[in-house]
Amino acid sequence: MEPATTSTAIAFEEVSVNFGGLQALSSVSFSVSSGEIVGLIGPNGAGKTTAFNVACGFVKPSSGAVTYPVSKRHGLRPDQLARSGIARTLQGVGLFPHCTVLENVMAGGQIRPHGGFFAGIFSSPASVRAERSLRDDALAVLERLNIAAVAPRLPSEIPYGTAKKVSIARALMCDPSLLLLDEPASGLDGAELDDFAHLITTLRSSMGVLLVEHDMDFVMPLVDRLVVLNFGEVIASGAPEDVRRNPDVVAAYLGVDQ
Repeated sequence: MEPATTSTAIAFEEVSVNFGGLQALSSVSFSVSSGEIVGLIGPNGAGKTTAFNVACGFVKPSSGAVTYPVSKRHGLRPDQLARSGIARTLQGVGLFPHCTVLENVMAGGQIRPHGGFFAGIFSSPASVRAERSLRDDALAVLERLNIAAVAPRLPSEIPYGTAKKVSIARALMCDPSLLLLDEPASGLDGAELDDFAHLITTLRSSMGVLLVEHDMDFVMPLVDRLVVLNFGEVIASGAPEDVRRNPDVVAAYLGVDQ
């Protein structure tokens, strides 16, 4: 693995995870730098979800470590991620069904001082200003993603692909240096996939992106680098076209006839 630098957003360092007698990850090492999109792929049972959960702090490594050099942190818990400049989206959209799109995005800014999503209930001048600023920033993020028109609507009233963008907008409210995406292509059709891929590429200018995905057609043109897991081990890492031709990857993931 390349040595961590000040631009490294996340680094796995010989990470192993054991669940009882099952080894889900074995000495996994890779990193994601600021301005880089890295795809973590592999067949079912390869360890992708475990690795993502380790990155998010849901699972603690049995050995090794996960560090976040940009934020000078390591071994973060899920509740510490946003305050350390790390945002995540999980499979699906995870929006609050009875809150508007705007309110959902505002919820992503609740880590801010002097208030948050519920700042206005105290009606102090500072809280009112904080809520107004939060609302303005949420609208700006929705504008950036070209979905401001749905701000007053409920999640159930918008297309699934748009709801996925709302979940990204909420994640961006903590101004992350690293964005963790779990199966971003799931549930999207062809046009939505192209649109979502373009959105992800626009994010690299201000952050690193690590995405776990199984849709190879979606991943290949999108990422700068691929890390391939099989049975909990890294079997290949590098540029997408190099990985595509790797015999171990062809056998384990793409199929021997491809």
